[in-house]
Amino acid sequence: MKSIREVYKIGKGPSSSHTMGPERAAKLFREENPDADRYKVVLYGSLCKTGKGHGTDRVIYQTLAPVETEVVFATEDPAEMKHPNTLDFFAYKGEEQVAFSRVESIGGGDIVVEGRSDVESPEIYPENSFAEIAQFCKWRYISLPEYVEINEGPEIWDFLRTIWRTMQQSIDDGLRAEGILPGGLKLERKAKLLYSQEHTGEIPQVREMRLVCSYAFAVAEQNADNGTIVTAPTCGSCGVMPAVLKYMQQRYDFSEDDVIRALAVGGLIGNLVKRNASISGAECGCQAEIGTACSMAAAALCQLMGLPIEQAEYAAEIAMEHQLGLTCDPICGLVQIPCIERNAVAAKRALDAMNIAHFLIGTRTASFDMVVRTMYETGKAMNQQFRETSEGGLAQFYNRRRVNH
Repeated sequence: MKSIREVYKIGKGPSSSHTMGPERAAKLFREENPDADRYKVVLYGSLCKTGKGHGTDRVIYQTLAPVETEVVFATEDPAEMKHPNTLDFFAYKGEEQVAFSRVESIGGGDIVVEGRSDVESPEIYPENSFAEIAQFCKWRYISLPEYVEINEGPEIWDFLRTIWRTMQQSIDDGLRAEGILPGGLKLERKAKLLYSQEHTGEIPQVREMRLVCSYAFAVAEQNADNGTIVTAPTCGSCGVMPAVLKYMQQRYDFSEDDVIRALAVGGLIGNLVKRNASISGAECGCQAEIGTACSMAAAALCQLMGLPIEQAEYAAEIAMEHQLGLTCDPICGLVQIPCIERNAVAAKRALDAMNIAHFLIGTRTASFDMVVRTMYETGKAMNQQFRETSEGGLAQFYNRRRVNH
């Protein structure tokens, strides 16, 4: 299993698979073909169908500038295409094609270049399932954060400290911002409004919901506005982890060290999903993005509250199990509706999952590994219209309503 650094990436929104991944691929292709007179990039699958809304073409033009570049939205996918987020790069000198590369943007800003392994990060964890990790920790009498440090080295804490500070900044920026989000939906930012609605006599349950949701809205709206966020594990699900950790730190006065240890546990959960299933909405629907983020947050909360490894697994399992089948149908291909609200709902659900696991520890029947496998099989069986193509569900009916009215 790879480093948890692959789960947490600092970057610009709105999509890790549709902007961050293609940007990384374009930079690599440009570096390896600097003398080209022009480039052509062909987008397939989900990149083709929602690339306009996600800004895929925009980021490719920007990355390959000032060299003349043509971006083609393909009408048909190649028969041998392995991943729905696939793009082909061509470099030309005059009329002669001098280079070609096929790239898969597999989610979370990661890419796979066909026929090459040198661009992939190394495996650093010998264990590849939660069961294996739990067994190792039990054998060594160590916690999950200690397990992370054994494999990542002590420098992981400085990395996670930077990640946490960036997450907090995205919350602060989002709570201050007002106005309409770009993209044509005329969707107004709501984070500041949610945050400011405190009233006399507000009961604790309402206050919790309002604050957690306002934090999640703040980060998700920053993402939708091409702001700086942290993938956790993707851009589309970036608001869940910051929201719950910020709220709990404020409520219980946890230290920064407490929070970054919780981030380490959340990173392990995200890593396991990446390794054994997918975090790509185009491959497995929104269950792969928001479902994973919810599981990460639930396990992180257990660490923050000092709960045992078994409870962290149970909370992560509950969080994922009740996101199974969640479709990815972004209206107009934008990471706005239903994406922003889903971050808030998943953040609250992570808190619920942690509490249920606390009350019912010892009664669990399904493992986290089992639910991850189920999510992957569910996603693969899901109709393509509901996997980040904007051809079904909310996206379909919204477009129809616009046409009729």
